[in-house]
Amino acid sequence: MFSYNFKYELKLLLRSKWIQLLSIILLLLFGFSAYNGKEKVIKREADITAAKNEVKENDQMMLQLLDSVEKGMQVSVSRWTIPTSPMVIGNYYPRVAAMQPQAMTFIATGQSDIFTHYVKPKVTGDDFALNFTEMTSPVQLLFGSFDLSFVIVYLLPLLIIAFSYNVLSSEKESGSLRLLASQPIRVQDWVSQKLFLRFFWLSLLIILSLCLTFLIFGIEWFSVFNSFLSLVAIILAYMLFWFALAFLVNLWVGDSAKNAISLLGLWVLFVLLAPSVLNQLSTTLYPMPSRTLMINEMRELKAEVSKKQDKILDNFLRDHPEYAINDTTQTRGFYHRYMASQQLVKQELNPVLTGYENQLQKQQAWLEKLKWISPAITVQESLNKMAGASTGDYEHFRKQVVDFAETWRSFLTPFLYNNKDFTQKDYSALPQFIFQPKPKSSQFVVSGILLIVSMLLFGVGFVLSKKVKEEMMLKPF
Repeated sequence: MFSYNFKYELKLLLRSKWIQLLSIILLLLFGFSAYNGKEKVIKREADITAAKNEVKENDQMMLQLLDSVEKGMQVSVSRWTIPTSPMVIGNYYPRVAAMQPQAMTFIATGQSDIFTHYVKPKVTGDDFALNFTEMTSPVQLLFGSFDLSFVIVYLLPLLIIAFSYNVLSSEKESGSLRLLASQPIRVQDWVSQKLFLRFFWLSLLIILSLCLTFLIFGIEWFSVFNSFLSLVAIILAYMLFWFALAFLVNLWVGDSAKNAISLLGLWVLFVLLAPSVLNQLSTTLYPMPSRTLMINEMRELKAEVSKKQDKILDNFLRDHPEYAINDTTQTRGFYHRYMASQQLVKQELNPVLTGYENQLQKQQAWLEKLKWISPAITVQESLNKMAGASTGDYEHFRKQVVDFAETWRSFLTPFLYNNKDFTQKDYSALPQFIFQPKPKSSQFVVSGILLIVSMLLFGVGFVLSKKVKEEMMLKPF
């Protein structure tokens, strides 16, 4: 019976042009979304390259100025911009701290349309001001980006619904269900076989479309073979979940119109409603402290600290005797007092910043616990992690930048307090930022859990639908 269903279903799909139509639609969707993703990656790389090239050009000018000053020549620049001062180096010649795109970044935009990909920390910058946000079109944020993750999470379930909503009801409406019921096969077995065959053909078309898309856009999928397999596994497990829902609806609901409405309702529930509700609950249960209050507190603290900068500097030099070697000859300028006061401001604001981080971690922990309510959330998060564009990836990048900012200040602070000029010989020792991507966790676990959930849904359909065949026989056609 299975071989007969296989041949019959293939002929039916070919005659109805479903396979041909799906092949074209999938290739267009995957191709266009991959193209958009690649364009975003290219622009991101171009922005980072432009920023680094600007730093190189500024460094060449800096070395030329240093060479002229060290040779006793006159330079035609303002006195406060001469690079012999360590504070000039720290503010006018910062390094680029960039988050380079990864091999699979093109598959999901994730948080990359909210956070910037590079910053230039300065010695006078505040760590709490390094929020890495950038101006983005609110229209784009509202509608999202047309990337592979959007196609997989939002559009693929709609194709499955259109492909499977009337597997059983079409037989009833055509008058062939009574003939089917007379055959030695349970209705649920027959429906599951038809859905499995459609799942098989759709899976085959998706894998071929992915391979063709990767080849067309020059993506070396064999170099990221494990990630490619994870991507395929997640897509197939997500598809199987929607086919399982279609199996239950086909058995329990009835006619084609009600099936379509029921499946679309489930799509709205899992893809649109559940993520919105969980997000609102997380912000309600763990609200973020007011950023406006933090800024006001920061300004008040700075104003108070500025009145006591001389005393703060004395205490700072007493706590850091290595910076007071030439204290008897050095003049206490603006930057001496400023750098010392910044240490105090940072310590005083640390509880406020810790509150922000704790609330954010609680929100993320809440979403992590309840993400399994909706497979759409789980799949979207997995694709974001695979692309290196999740919230965790950008938080990992932010911490690296904050550490580098401290390293940048620590390198130049001894020059300031020891009255030592910055020279050409010191240039090679300037700290350089090296981005370390967040280690990737295996996404096969996510695929396995979705597979188990799908199998349970199929099991529920078989166990609770034992009398479907008799009920079908008794109902008028």
